[in-house]
Amino acid sequence: MKRPTLFLPAMVAFAALAAFAPPPARADYAVLRSGLRLHITGYETTGDRVRLTVEGGLVEVAADSILFVERESLFPANPPVPSPVGPFGSLIRAAAEKHGVDEKLIQHVIAMESNFNPRAVSRKQALGLMQLLPRTAARFSVADAFDPAQNIEAGTRYLRELLDRYSGNLAFALAAYNAGPEMVDRYRGIPPFAETQEYVRQITARLAQEKSRPRPLDAGKPMPGQSGLTGARPKAGRNSAENASNVLKLNVVARAE
Repeated sequence: MKRPTLFLPAMVAFAALAAFAPPPARADYAVLRSGLRLHITGYETTGDRVRLTVEGGLVEVAADSILFVERESLFPANPPVPSPVGPFGSLIRAAAEKHGVDEKLIQHVIAMESNFNPRAVSRKQALGLMQLLPRTAARFSVADAFDPAQNIEAGTRYLRELLDRYSGNLAFALAAYNAGPEMVDRYRGIPPFAETQEYVRQITARLAQEKSRPRPLDAGKPMPGQSGLTGARPKAGRNSAENASNVLKLNVVARAE
């Protein structure tokens, strides 16, 4: 089969790209005139032929069958998750992730309830870090309310239950945690108790203050003047399956020629 004449713009574009070929570790796409896109990790030109390095081997094609090489989309790397901080940080994070509760909320509840004293006992016999009443501890199968892991797990689970009960209304959930859901239901909102109102005010104010603070630059986020590709990682995709299919189609065309 007679090979088509190489179009000059395509030849110039490919030659320019070849001069700045990406390192072997990088993955790009070779876009062919036929419409196929091959996921490649390198290429080499020899006369009017181009050898493409694909997953699992090499594919050789005519230079004039390649329109251009497209750089694979890159995105900034995800910043590392900061280590838990503060007393009982690991236990708080584990409970927060398990039950979908803000770990800062758990920390502030513990600070208000017991000031991080795992042996705290109130005048109403509420126990431990999150001041579980005996009936609450029993409902969540807490064997030792003074054990930080059991106490935080049960207290966080109870917070989640209250947030769901009040459709995510944080103020109502906190008021119920402090005064009991019966009081919130009776007054259809935060009950008129000075202790409960101050409890809700302090925790919600601290959370709002923390959210309004400027955050440090995330790891991997470019500084002004830096490239957005710093610390980048390839976009995930179905490259292997798509590539295998396209290479197979290319081989069929080559045999037909």
